[in-house]
Amino acid sequence: MKQAIFAAALALVPAGTVLAQDIPSGAGTLSVSPVVQGLDTPWSFDFLPDGTILITERGGDLLAVRDGSAQRLSGLPEIYTRGQGGLLDVLVPRDFDTSREIFLTYSKRQQGGAGTAVLKARLSQDGSRLVETRTIFEMSPGSSGGRHFGSRIVEAQDGHLFVTIGERGDRPSAQNLARHNGSVIRITRDGAVPRDNPFVGRDGAQPEIWSYGHRNPQGIVFGPDGTLYQSEHGANADDEINILQGGARAYCTQSRGR
Repeated sequence: MKQAIFAAALALVPAGTVLAQDIPSGAGTLSVSPVVQGLDTPWSFDFLPDGTILITERGGDLLAVRDGSAQRLSGLPEIYTRGQGGLLDVLVPRDFDTSREIFLTYSKRQQGGAGTAVLKARLSQDGSRLVETRTIFEMSPGSSGGRHFGSRIVEAQDGHLFVTIGERGDRPSAQNLARHNGSVIRITRDGAVPRDNPFVGRDGAQPEIWSYGHRNPQGIVFGPDGTLYQSEHGANADDEINILQGGARAYCTQSRGR
């Protein structure tokens, strides 16, 4: 499994880059070779059960890589592709074999600018297009500017989705529960708010918020014991790795740089 993940990481190679080498390591020699090349700003990838790799390109393309060749899938909605915005994360849930559902995060044009959104779709039986697409969440309110969309997504054991959202370059907004800026949200697979979210029923708070006060979180993963870890960019330094707890507040660093 680790070998497969390592090989798939090499799929995220921009145009003009060629890798073919052996790298010594404490675990032995690692053989490095490209899976696919010629990509344009690849942002994320995930595996289908048959080994096909789904890759997002920030410019708005979703690719399916099989046997070294990439096929562009149709059926995506309009994607806001300014600055750091675009087509971002992709998640293949555990029940894909029966549901054929996938989830994507992307920047969506909104009144006042754009914001991070979550798309739910089914992959057609021939694997060529997305069908039954529906945006199940979008941050509120929209923000101007083209940076800090966050946008990682992970599936919990109970099927709920955790999604990271950047503060969109507006540091104070990350401390404001009335806005989704700078938060990690928790939603169901249909976009509904779980009743046990920490801010459900609190006046003036967005009920999807799980934790808040973040800057530009772009990593999230469950550890073997169920602990939820998150990484986020600092300004020009001060990157963070956090353990997320429902209702907790972080203090995002100065909003400059990445």
